[in-house]
Amino acid sequence: MIPMVDLKQQYLDLKEEIDNGLLAGLEETKFILGPNVRAFEKECAEYLGVEHTVGVASGTDALHLALIAAGVGEGDEVITTPFTFIATAEAIRYLGAMPVFVDIDPQTYNMDLNQVEDAITERTRAILPVHIFGQPVDMVTVQSLAERHDLLVIEDCAQSFGAHINARQTGNLGLAGCFSFFPSKNLGGYGDGGLVSTNSAELAEHLRVLRNHGSWKQYHHSEIGFNSRLDELQAIILRVKLKRIDNYNENRRRVANRYSAALAEMPGITPPYEDGIGHHVYHQYTLLAENRDTIQQALGDNEIACAIYYPIPLHQQEVFINVCQGLSLPVSERISRQCLSLPVFPELKDAQIDRILDVIREVANG
Repeated sequence: MIPMVDLKQQYLDLKEEIDNGLLAGLEETKFILGPNVRAFEKECAEYLGVEHTVGVASGTDALHLALIAAGVGEGDEVITTPFTFIATAEAIRYLGAMPVFVDIDPQTYNMDLNQVEDAITERTRAILPVHIFGQPVDMVTVQSLAERHDLLVIEDCAQSFGAHINARQTGNLGLAGCFSFFPSKNLGGYGDGGLVSTNSAELAEHLRVLRNHGSWKQYHHSEIGFNSRLDELQAIILRVKLKRIDNYNENRRRVANRYSAALAEMPGITPPYEDGIGHHVYHQYTLLAENRDTIQQALGDNEIACAIYYPIPLHQQEVFINVCQGLSLPVSERISRQCLSLPVFPELKDAQIDRILDVIREVANG
């Protein structure tokens, strides 16, 4: 079986360092906001090139708390994409704000920035771009739009750790960047975890209060907060992996390049597109195929994992039906019908890639 991601192999490669780190952490018994969380936050800030990072319990919490700290609230509108995991829009709705969905670019699958300006109203408070599948959004254009209309920019970087534009990391291109450390991510833990990056000392301090029950000092609470602290043991694991993130991402690109070179020659298949604006890190390798379901079936029959991200765009989800009544986003709808993600992880071997390609080639050539 070829999995979507081989977490077992990656653990075995890191086993000694991770096990020793976990044992040391257990012996130290400082489990809540301990020394490894502080060290990881410092190391992430240095890597991302930002002044501050704040570890939280999940990527969803990173979005939620960042929006609160930025001042988004009841009745506000936030422009975002429908082609993403629901957490992007959930975090907006948690605040009583409304996600305003614009269609996506047919090549990058990122939010179509040509449609953003028309979606701005007097209630618009922020733009929330998602660097989908690891391809950075054109943040120069996003920031220009935001400045022209006095809007906040919060980046959803759940899939883009290590992606960058002109040497500036995603997460360092807006007011705040929101990361997920779900196990399958480019930088993944062994459970949930998240992080917010920012160059604003005020925002960072507010996030630290929000993640810890609204407390700025033990038993002193300035607002209603949350229990959303990055776990010390997850920080130990993430510190080990952070040292290797560039190597992991380059190996993801190795896999992607091998796929794309072959798939470009197959009829009816469109490999993912790199727009040249940013450095794609391939959290997912997502192709388009008119006979998507047939390819999916063939891969499954050959014990090769694949996945559809995302089969139903958010504006068509039951939870948003009432607020998106009559909304048509044809590109998102078409991409959702044709997209298929193949296994992509640093440890994937060339022979395994070729086996996957052979199965797809047989379907494509009829």
